[in-house]
Amino acid sequence: MRRNRQTEAGGQDGRGGLEAQDAQDACGGRGRRRTRKPTAPGWSGLLDVPIEPHQGAGERESDGSDSTKGRGPRAYTFLPWLLMGMGALSNIISGKSQNTWLAGVGLLAFNSLYIFVVFSAFNPRYRDSRVPVYGLAALTAVTYTISLTFGHAWLLFFPLLSLASGAVRAIRGKPHFILLFVLSGSAGTIAGRLVGDHWEAAAIGYGTFISGMVTATVLSLFDTVKQLDATRQELARTAVEKERLRFSRDLHDLLGHTLSVIVVKAEAVRRLAPRDLDAALAQTADIEAVGRQALTEIREAVTGYREGSLSTELDRARSALEGAGIEPVVRQSGPPLPPQASALLGWVVREGVTNTVRHSGATRCEIEVRTDAAGDRARLTVTDDGHGPAPAATPPLTGGTGLKGLTERLAAAGGTLDTGPDGRRGFRLVAELPLGGEEPMRR
Repeated sequence: MRRNRQTEAGGQDGRGGLEAQDAQDACGGRGRRRTRKPTAPGWSGLLDVPIEPHQGAGERESDGSDSTKGRGPRAYTFLPWLLMGMGALSNIISGKSQNTWLAGVGLLAFNSLYIFVVFSAFNPRYRDSRVPVYGLAALTAVTYTISLTFGHAWLLFFPLLSLASGAVRAIRGKPHFILLFVLSGSAGTIAGRLVGDHWEAAAIGYGTFISGMVTATVLSLFDTVKQLDATRQELARTAVEKERLRFSRDLHDLLGHTLSVIVVKAEAVRRLAPRDLDAALAQTADIEAVGRQALTEIREAVTGYREGSLSTELDRARSALEGAGIEPVVRQSGPPLPPQASALLGWVVREGVTNTVRHSGATRCEIEVRTDAAGDRARLTVTDDGHGPAPAATPPLTGGTGLKGLTERLAAAGGTLDTGPDGRRGFRLVAELPLGGEEPMRR
């Protein structure tokens, strides 16, 4: 039942989506598997399906791919391109190659190294290491050897070499462009000398360059998409943390003020009941009204739609101060405030009066709101003649949730908050807020 109430509350306050995200993150942690220690580069290590420690069940690598959700090219995507070597295989079978056994060994070596380079380039254990680079260097040597030795159909291995080079992360960028330029130039030159057809030589050189360039570009785009997705998830987590901070801060301010007023009025009821029953009943009605208003404000704070009003907070401040036996003095001057600035200064009044009622022991509290004639800056001052809050009860600006929360809100809107003793006695709270240019931020 308790779990169901929490779920219903999450649906009412509009934060069910955030809690669902947290639950999804928590569930993801249960699907983790221990990662085996990397072994020496080999077929067994390259063909494994590794699970990185930070990944959940929904982010598993599959088929040697680094795609978190099965999107984008994978290692197996590069295997069908080996069919371009069918011409060389046909020459071996038909005996057209000069040395059949040597040609077979060369074809086997190229295919093996090609698969090694592709799978190591997509394997999270090796893709950022030098292993794919060493494999690519060996593949390059084999490609030049078999092309110069057997020629014609074997020249199509240059585009395959370029295709494999596009998957190697360590050489992407300028090094890869230089490599493609060298490969395409040498492939066209070798084809021109062995075949004698300039158009065919140009086609091989162009195919060599374009295959590697397109592969590298496509894979880079998918890597960028993954980084953006990771950034989006991080921003979502940050938004959840900010929402939790906002909720806890608002709840502290609301309940701190409301409970203080209820306690003060309950003490007034206790004092008045023996000698003035009607006055005690009036204070009891105020307690009921404060409690109902607190419930409404908490619901609004939970949903994030609460907009305070300075005039409303000043009226509540008068009632709270009078109930505590403190004389309220309120002064307002200057043009009216914008709604957001009024709401923000309303929070300041609420916190300042709450601290006065709870900690000061004052007999008089002055609240002054002044707006410049030009309407570009507002200043709020809350001053009492008490002894000030006790050191243990004062929320310092560097810690706590009361005054620190106000400081953060005002700073976000370009304002400032200063607190400290007012001369020999009392305590002063001064808030300044700019009104020109952009509208003040609510939180």
